[in-house]
Amino acid sequence: MGAEDGDRLGRFDTPMTDRRESGRMGLIAEFDIDCDALPLTGVAAAVPEATLALELQYNHGERPMFIVTATGGETRALEGAMDDAFDVADWTRIGESGETRRYQAAPARSFEEQLGDSLDDLAGLEALATADAIIERIEVRPAGWRQTGWFADRDEFGRFASFWRRSAGFELRRLARDGDPEPPGEGLTDRQNEALRTAYELGYFDIPRGATLREVADELGITASSASERLRRAQTRLIAETVATTWPPLPN
Repeated sequence: MGAEDGDRLGRFDTPMTDRRESGRMGLIAEFDIDCDALPLTGVAAAVPEATLALELQYNHGERPMFIVTATGGETRALEGAMDDAFDVADWTRIGESGETRRYQAAPARSFEEQLGDSLDDLAGLEALATADAIIERIEVRPAGWRQTGWFADRDEFGRFASFWRRSAGFELRRLARDGDPEPPGEGLTDRQNEALRTAYELGYFDIPRGATLREVADELGITASSASERLRRAQTRLIAETVATTWPPLPN
């Protein structure tokens, strides 16, 4: 992947322009792009129980590196899938904490090689570089990417959505105005949501408890330690989104 190719691919994940206009109503959108030619979808398909978050890093020469944060799933299966991935030339595990691992991976294909057989309008994709938008999160899924992004206004979002509706598949999951509060729980991952719901339905949060942590873990098909970590992360996220926002600052 040359410098120009890497720059175009990187525009999935970087600010598009330096916007200094005022009076435009920004939007925050979460959406699915159904295109299994996007990077690392094969890895996500091989290890569906893992959640894969993707960032692109630009300080490694001509090819922007893939930074992958994997939560859940078997490490051996995940790393085997990285070995087998046609779009990964090499990878390194940077670190791990609990069920979360961080990887740095070098892309094996150029922009055209990665998407050219699946998208007829590569020029249209490149034209999105002029959109006033920032994609702040990419979750890699077997069928494509789930993204969360900020858009300067409805027109900018419309350009982005229209391209993907024409070229592959596009499903809007959430659209809100900049500054609108998110409904509680919108920041949870699918697996955190599933863990909370399973624990609740089994009676894990009842007094006295209607289920043990092991029973919750068995229902989810994961270890007890993984279930405990997943529930703690989900509970922390919910507290941060709800009651924590109303607390006064701590005294100095």
